[in-house]
Amino acid sequence: MKDSLNSKGFTLIEVLIALVILAVSLLALAGLMTTTTKNNAFGSHLTEAATLAQDKLEEFRAIKWDDILTNSDSVTGSTGITYTRSWEIGGTNPLKEIVITINWDDPTRRSLRFFSVLSNPENT
Repeated sequence: MKDSLNSKGFTLIEVLIALVILAVSLLALAGLMTTTTKNNAFGSHLTEAATLAQDKLEEFRAIKWDDILTNSDSVTGSTGITYTRSWEIGGTNPLKEIVITINWDDPTRRSLRFFSVLSNPENT
């Protein structure tokens, strides 16, 4: 009888407490994974919006100076999000001030604005 009282090992209560601590820890990690996934998706959408704005600026550099006008369009990105891209042109020769605005929903309304100045290549 003395041997069973002095035996080494875990009691049932110790094992149950360890399982409760493990369950609470795993539940906290599950919440963290959800937040991480949302942040990664937002970062992907933000990168895609910046790329679409850069593409439009490169297009402006490639077309004739007088063809650069205020307008807008919609582009569906590789993530399936539809981006509304609008641009405003201001300034006078030899410089044009360009403001590109990108809007999208994921699930809230997001917006990004880019400012740039384009010089007339005929005046350089």
